Amino acid sequence: MSDANDRIAKFRWMPPGFRPPVPMTVGQERFILLVGVAALFAGYDLNIFGLAMPQIQASLHIPENEAGLTVSYFRIAAFGAILLAASADIIGRRRLLLFTIFGQAIGTLATAFVHNSTQFVEIQVAARVFGYAEEMLCYVIFAEEVAAKARGWASGTLSAMDFLGAGFATIVFMAVNILPFGWRSIYVIGAVPLFLVGFMRRRLPETKRFEVRKKEVRKLSSQFSTTFDMLRRLVAEYPGRVITILIAVAAFGFAVAPATVLESKYLQQALHYKPYQVSMLLIPGGLLGLGLSIITGRLSDRIGRKRVVFTTGCLTGIGFAVLYSGVSGWIVPVVWMASFYGFFATDTLLAGFAMEIVPTAYRSTVSGIRYTVEILAGAVSLWLEGHFYDYFHAHGPAIAVCLATIPITLIAILFLPEPAGRTLEDISPE
Repeated sequence: MSDANDRIAKFRWMPPGFRPPVPMTVGQERFILLVGVAALFAGYDLNIFGLAMPQIQASLHIPENEAGLTVSYFRIAAFGAILLAASADIIGRRRLLLFTIFGQAIGTLATAFVHNSTQFVEIQVAARVFGYAEEMLCYVIFAEEVAAKARGWASGTLSAMDFLGAGFATIVFMAVNILPFGWRSIYVIGAVPLFLVGFMRRRLPETKRFEVRKKEVRKLSSQFSTTFDMLRRLVAEYPGRVITILIAVAAFGFAVAPATVLESKYLQQALHYKPYQVSMLLIPGGLLGLGLSIITGRLSDRIGRKRVVFTTGCLTGIGFAVLYSGVSGWIVPVVWMASFYGFFATDTLLAGFAMEIVPTAYRSTVSGIRYTVEILAGAVSLWLEGHFYDYFHAHGPAIAVCLATIPITLIAILFLPEPAGRTLEDISPE
């Protein structure tokens, strides 16, 4: 029997038309599954609070104008996550992925047993340190292990798995009012698969590109190389690219954070949806977004990342603006599906963009910086949303004001190199 690194994978777990546009080995397929399945359950975990916010608020006595602020506190975890993610450029991707998955599982399980809002925030911050680092590394590994002509497809597939996780959370949320212990049970349900995935990851190999650099990494480590030294060298070598991509992701993170975090709350309180009705809206939209994300990723491999990101970014801004304008009836599910598809597609392609335009030596570091900047920009936006709420006395217009920064993302992306169809080494020589 031929080695898994040589045999061509069939990808039978994916529908025809959604499979990779170029041949991949069985080893690459296993890599994608072991990494991507964790993204699925991370999508579940990170969506629970947004879905069950009204129930958690009532249980833990969180004031209305502090709903967004609470999520801002969660995002402090980005500081710890960037240090974890950057360390993967020294100790390797595999070791860190094992560490982050178990850390996230423990934090998710512990959340179910909190007694007050302070404990809830503290444990969620700890859980998200690992969860955010996990997501950063997923994009790095997909970028390093997939052929140049399929990196857009890989980013879309990772986004689709995140969609599946959010969809799973939505299905469980339908029963929030009948589950024993309510929202706490949702966190317990989410923790169990994370422990299982962590156990399965024992066989996850290191990425080939990191293996090539292993001797150099050890040399750097013996010379007390630090994350800060990597940041210094990165900025010295690629200042324009780094600044531009950070402007793009900061503007996008600021714009969409309130719109995505508070959507379930808005549907339940402003539009008077019941939990099962929220789920009946989100599940079909999630399934549609799942398929479209993969197709969009493949399209970006053919016509270019910049064109696709510009289009999906416009769709995000317009869709969310209409959704939070106070519309009701049949138009709500239409604009929700459009805006959330645009959000996931744009966010995924921006994350992949950041990985593609820097060398292997800095890829985990840049992934961490990109994610941290986007998360913290969103934290500022969520904090301001509370003040806008006090002014407008409604979440809809408060959320809509934050969308004004999306054009900054669209303009910034035009100044980056086009990575579609080019090898990583060609885009950014070591």
